[in-house]
Amino acid sequence: MKLMFASDIHGSASCCRELMKRFEEEKPERLILLGDLLYHGPRNDLPEEYAPKEVIKMLNAIKTKLLCVRGNCEAEVDSMVLEFPVRADYMTVWAEEKLFFCTHGHLYNEEDMPFINEGDVYISGHTHIYRAEKAKGRYFINTGSVSLPKNGNPRTYVTYKDGIFEIKELCGKRICSIAVK
Repeated sequence: MKLMFASDIHGSASCCRELMKRFEEEKPERLILLGDLLYHGPRNDLPEEYAPKEVIKMLNAIKTKLLCVRGNCEAEVDSMVLEFPVRADYMTVWAEEKLFFCTHGHLYNEEDMPFINEGDVYISGHTHIYRAEKAKGRYFINTGSVSLPKNGNPRTYVTYKDGIFEIKELCGKRICSIAVK
């Protein structure tokens, strides 16, 4: 099974187009979006080519391949324009005998840890800084940001296949990986 994870598109049509190219090239079974899809929020600058209506069209076009959670910038009106659910605070995914706890990261994080056990995987966005490490017996994966990376990070997304998470630049170049076996 191959999965793809991304977060923090923040309404950037150009970055969403790049993500859609990677989606077509990577051919995952599902694209799991971890929130902050359409709006940039008051703490962020406008992202490159800010065009939420274009992002809506691109995401709705692949709605049968999407699983999503709500970010801190999602608004109730998003449910009216997006043709897939985006209101859950988290979701759990079982893959190859591992539990993946998927959330944006503003409600559940290392300081307010969800109900996951040693060996489980916590996957989030929100900080706009990618991460792949094992700590306290759990795996922590942060997708970084598709459009507004912080701390000098590149724009990133994550893939998962055969027990390995890979963090990749939006151009597809591999940055790092972690095995969760």
